[in-house]
Amino acid sequence: MSANPSIHGLLPEELEAFCKEQGQPAFRAKQVYDWLYGKLVSSFDEMKNLPAVFREKLADHFSFQTLEKMEVSGASGETQKLLFKLSDREMIETVIIPAPKRGTNTVCVSSQVGCVYGCAFCASGQKGVIRNLTAGEIVAEVLEVSRELGERPNNVVFMGIGEPFDNYDEVMKAIRILNHPDGLNIGARKITVSTCGVVPGIERFSEEGLQVELSVSLHAPDTETRSRIMPVNETWPMDELLDACREYTRKTNRIITFEYTLIKNINDAPEQARELVSLLRRFPCRVNLIPLSPVEEFDGERPDSESMKIFFQTLEKAGINTTLRDSKGSKLKAACGQLRAGRL
Repeated sequence: MSANPSIHGLLPEELEAFCKEQGQPAFRAKQVYDWLYGKLVSSFDEMKNLPAVFREKLADHFSFQTLEKMEVSGASGETQKLLFKLSDREMIETVIIPAPKRGTNTVCVSSQVGCVYGCAFCASGQKGVIRNLTAGEIVAEVLEVSRELGERPNNVVFMGIGEPFDNYDEVMKAIRILNHPDGLNIGARKITVSTCGVVPGIERFSEEGLQVELSVSLHAPDTETRSRIMPVNETWPMDELLDACREYTRKTNRIITFEYTLIKNINDAPEQARELVSLLRRFPCRVNLIPLSPVEEFDGERPDSESMKIFFQTLEKAGINTTLRDSKGSKLKAACGQLRAGRL
């Protein structure tokens, strides 16, 4: 990786401070941000309205955060998976999810190379975690998608490789850069952070004062089943997790979305749906039901359509706002749980 920090990892106030150090007026920071996020340039030399000596200073102190796009899977206008090589030859995957009827695009970004938590049905953590991504690398994922699409995406979800709350500071910094009106100006409510249940992260996130959405991977209605498929439950058991979620809702007045991957004969029985109702009806929330997408290391199966329908209807009849999602990108190995880290 470059010895210089990424220019894409700087908040506007940090860039303003640098301008001041270099004897430049504060408005230079806004000009740089416009080149980075309005015009999507890929070098300091392209920033033509900046004095040449200042461009040289920028190049001396910062690197231009670029990801090398190695492969794009899927057709334009449909779900696509982008394989990126980082500067240290580590590899990550990022997904573009279009919604043609709404005219929107969502980018699913990675926050780590690998993941430490090793959920049984998730490919991302099969080899553990290698390192955190920097804020600049995370922002660069969104910029590369913007170039691929020819426009900025409407939504950003931190649901790719890694546990965002294990890379808390860099993820929050990336969110603030993406959300900033001089940056890509992606609305806070159009950004979602997903956690497998890292309780200290949820507690810290509740103090941020951001309108960013929170998604929690639950995947079971009881602690025994959850521990079987999600080792994180041994560190932060379900009762502790739900207490943190209730406190988050109380503090922020925001509704949490619980992700629930349906796995045949493990967590898809009607009685488990009723257990889930008892668990979640105590506070306002949403539930996303997601059919299992195949992962080589896990021999679980997707439930049949009737089982999923019964599970969905049980929650809906109990008054829990529930969606039974299509698992987009499964054929590309780009669906929930299928993304992998690698090394060239």
